[in-house]
Amino acid sequence: MKIIPLSEGTFTIDKSKLFIPFDQKNEDLQSRPVGSLLVEIQPFVIVTSKDILLLDMGLGFSHNGKMQIHQNLINAGIEPSQVTKVLLTHLHKDHAGGVSEESDHKKLSFPNALYYLQERELNFAFETGMPSFIPGELEVLKNSGQVILLNEDTGTIDEYISYELTGAHSPFHQVLWIKEKGETIFFGGDDAPQLQQMKHRFIAKYDFDGKKAMELRRKWWGQGQQEKWTFLFYHDVKNPVWKF
Repeated sequence: MKIIPLSEGTFTIDKSKLFIPFDQKNEDLQSRPVGSLLVEIQPFVIVTSKDILLLDMGLGFSHNGKMQIHQNLINAGIEPSQVTKVLLTHLHKDHAGGVSEESDHKKLSFPNALYYLQERELNFAFETGMPSFIPGELEVLKNSGQVILLNEDTGTIDEYISYELTGAHSPFHQVLWIKEKGETIFFGGDDAPQLQQMKHRFIAKYDFDGKKAMELRRKWWGQGQQEKWTFLFYHDVKNPVWKF
């Protein structure tokens, strides 16, 4: 399987939940607001023998009239029309901003892809709303034939993709495993966003259930070491991919 990180850049985020671009070369880390986090925004493409998979969808920003996630794909040699499946861990705006076209948000951004997400997560997004979710951008997910709403806590997609609802970072967050030809790729979304959080016991105040998230990371890290998983880290500035 081929893994392609699609970095949208580095940002700071604080309790305002606004993502502010951060230039690591020219800005001072100490100038960040107290309590803010430095994060990468980084969807992934995985090319398998069956599919071109997109894992989470970034912020949905556009530059010069083209969605950034589309341009990043094109830069990697993949046309947006070639993506066959979009797998969403959850619908927070930094993971699902690219769900729909920015012009009017009435059309899904990947015309030939099936979108897989938890139905309970979609309902929760509309119940909760701003600032974590942007309902206007997600409306298109409600009645599209391209959207597959998952209702089980665990399951498989096309026999080689597995998902598990964790309720750790958010109440209906899910994590993903892609397994092909003896290789396992694990994508933990915001349950496992950065390499350092896997190596150290850490309870994040921004998690729905920080203790559960910490224990799950510990379990996944140990299992991944034994079974030689490849980990994908959506918010890691330095280590998007880590392979044992």
